[in-house]
Amino acid sequence: MTRRVLVVGLDCASPQLVFDQFKEKLPNISRLIDSGVSGPLRSTDPPITVPAWTSMMTSKDPGQLGFYGFRNRSDYSYDGLAFANSQLVVEPALWDILTAVGKRSILVGIPQTYPPKAINGLVVCDFLTPSKQSRWTYPDDFKDEVEAVTGGYIIDVDNFRTDDKDRLLQQVYDMTERRFKLARHLIANKDWDFFMMVEMGPDRIHHGFWRYFDKGHRLYEPGHRFEDVIRDYYVYLDARLGELLALVDDDTTVLVVSDHGAKAMAGGICVNDWLIEQGYLTLKETPSTPTPLKPEMIDWSKTIAWGEGGYYSRIFMNVAGREPQGVVPAGNYAKVRGELRAKLEAIADPDGANIGTRALYAEEVYKATNGIPPDLLVYFGDLNWRSVGKVGNGAVHVFANDTGPDDANHDYHGIFIMSGNGAAPGRREGLSIYDVAPTVLNKLGLEAPKDMIGKKIMSFPRSMSFPRSMSFPRKRESRQE
Repeated sequence: MTRRVLVVGLDCASPQLVFDQFKEKLPNISRLIDSGVSGPLRSTDPPITVPAWTSMMTSKDPGQLGFYGFRNRSDYSYDGLAFANSQLVVEPALWDILTAVGKRSILVGIPQTYPPKAINGLVVCDFLTPSKQSRWTYPDDFKDEVEAVTGGYIIDVDNFRTDDKDRLLQQVYDMTERRFKLARHLIANKDWDFFMMVEMGPDRIHHGFWRYFDKGHRLYEPGHRFEDVIRDYYVYLDARLGELLALVDDDTTVLVVSDHGAKAMAGGICVNDWLIEQGYLTLKETPSTPTPLKPEMIDWSKTIAWGEGGYYSRIFMNVAGREPQGVVPAGNYAKVRGELRAKLEAIADPDGANIGTRALYAEEVYKATNGIPPDLLVYFGDLNWRSVGKVGNGAVHVFANDTGPDDANHDYHGIFIMSGNGAAPGRREGLSIYDVAPTVLNKLGLEAPKDMIGKKIMSFPRSMSFPRSMSFPRKRESRQE
């Protein structure tokens, strides 16, 4: 058992970068890896920020939680989509369990904590917070201290899908600097048993700059002035992490985790244009330019299925007796869905080569299917291709993102690193995002609830200290060379 647990979440931090490509340039992360348990962390299906962080903190899969992405069907109507905020989370998270036994938590920027709920501790909400005019801390007056410490807390960058890369880069650094400044203040000056922060910067950096460093990306340009942006940002993050480590003692277990990874985006599959081409979706009138698909554009009497865009696609079928104008007889549901799956998995690239799409049934990948799951979850090209939801693209394959410039898609594995009191060194395979919550509870001397689906990651006694006198590298003065 340890006295305290510190979790540093780095959204989208990728194992190929942390464990391999950049490791020698990350002295603090390397020290944690070399003295503790580490390995790739299999994310949720789908591997996206929401629901992944909430699955990590509850040890429940998206089907059990009842939401499958940022936007979810709230009913079987054609326009009932709702954003997944904290009000949809009914399963107890780590901090709810800790509150019940009198332990104190501090939460900073953890996705799906907006709007804030009461806990034994402090909450600073996540990037889904509409603005700082909303209630974004718990307790509410805690925001005054947050603002004073940071000089103006930044919830998220304004727009990470932009061609203004210099502005994006500066905003990411400003956001990260202020979040870690707040974390140092809270770790050093508040009482806590469990401290967790999530930094969104890696996700924003990956989506904005992946093409410039990945030699395998179709848009890679050797020697571009942004070629080292991702590497330099990881070095900067490592230095900020070192400053946190200098504030904790031998009785603190440290975890560094991410919700998913990243990979190069090859292009986009226009899912609804493809459904039209295959005869599954009928529009009243086809637009001449790329246009977001809206329910009123669809001839529901002739439509079998429609899709949503994103890093993965959700396909919904128009089932008789379920949807308002359903046309697929309930008795034919399995047959039609199976045919649709087979055709999706046969999609080829412009040269005719199969891209390796995976189409999943919710009941195959989840312990339960609460809420309204998609009829198919589709990973185009095994997540090498994005799903484009707009119609009127003039082609099934496109090579420009429909929601703005974006270089990267999500990948299945994030990172897991655990070091400190009770962690023995070694690389582990087969780690799951659902294992994090039981592991934290174990480190705090608590049994995980029996309905958690993950397992505690076992280790053997070993201590590691980070003396306050240790020297950690500082950020470079010039970030955009």
